[in-house]
Amino acid sequence: MIAGRAILGVSLLACSACATAQEPTSGTAPPMVVVSESEVMVREAPPHGAIGMSTAYRISDAAPQPRTMEFRRRVLDVGAAIGEHPISHDEVYYVTEGEGVVISDGVEAALKPGMAAYLYEGAVVGMRQTGDAPLSIIIAYPVAAK
Repeated sequence: MIAGRAILGVSLLACSACATAQEPTSGTAPPMVVVSESEVMVREAPPHGAIGMSTAYRISDAAPQPRTMEFRRRVLDVGAAIGEHPISHDEVYYVTEGEGVVISDGVEAALKPGMAAYLYEGAVVGMRQTGDAPLSIIIAYPVAAK
């Protein structure tokens, strides 16, 4: 098992039910939610241009509102890409498997497993799969203010 995949499996697949709420032990925090990525998996074209195909794991969508962050995984098929788009918040793309190129305001950088790109609010960003195997990335960013 690939190291990044193993970490994800330990942290997210600890429970067989998707979005299982646990009883709180403190008085103020909502109960935790344990999410199985197999329950939130969707095959679809990547966002921002529908370039190729991918598998999306909308992990944080299983947590009830209000929440303050998004946490997702996306696996880009060979030749697929998240098209360039402006972001209104900071984002992190973390590679767990495969190889890719991240773009921020026209500057490109190659990423491989264990590497992350921290992308800043106001930048125009994108990501494309390179190499012979699919590209698996974790994407984290704050929820947009209402």
